[in-house]
Amino acid sequence: MGYDVSFHPISPEEMREWYFTPLTWIQKGQEEKVLVLAAQHGMEDFYAEKYLDTLRVGAGTAPDELFDKSHGFYIAVIQGFFRDYYYTRGSGFSFLIEEKPEYARYFTSWEQVVPAAFPNPTENQIIENYCSGVYLSPKQVVQLLRDLEQMPKVLEDLEGLWSDGQFAVLKKALTAAAKLGVGLLEATEVVEPNPIRPNESTSYSNLYHCDRDGVYLYMDTVSRQIEDAIRKSEE
Repeated sequence: MGYDVSFHPISPEEMREWYFTPLTWIQKGQEEKVLVLAAQHGMEDFYAEKYLDTLRVGAGTAPDELFDKSHGFYIAVIQGFFRDYYYTRGSGFSFLIEEKPEYARYFTSWEQVVPAAFPNPTENQIIENYCSGVYLSPKQVVQLLRDLEQMPKVLEDLEGLWSDGQFAVLKKALTAAAKLGVGLLEATEVVEPNPIRPNESTSYSNLYHCDRDGVYLYMDTVSRQIEDAIRKSEE
């Protein structure tokens, strides 16, 4: 699957503090409050402006627009202005539940998280590029980590999807969320690494907050594919 999937540690309370409440400030013309919030968290001016721009787009979202393609995606973007997030190429919980619906027990629907003032329809999973995926609540993050230790089938299923070393990145994201006491949100194309020219990688959020482990794995995979293609052409 050609998705650039990222995992964002964030709690429902932080979604309100960093996204939903600031949206109301934008709508009231109180943009200076956003910059004050950014400064309180030590955000550099460049990223504070990107944060403000993201909120402006969010404030213009119509109530009938799909939540996952709008607010959900923007929440993943703004999380990356505040703390680290994690990357794996083509592996996500949304793809896991398509094959194994029983894993939905680890996920919380947006209806349980989002303020009533945002009635947008939801899919609660990745459906295309530039889209949020599933959300694991803080308790579900802890539960999944526990089950990975105690239930071999869960470990086998996740290692099967997050292959070629990527499971370690997922485990790193889950562990980081658990230590912070927050949940974990997945999304696509928040960050788009360039495996050939890393300096040309892009992110709607703060690129420097993207954990590098998954990016290096992606670069290694592409490098091997190029080497294989060259060898076959020579043969």
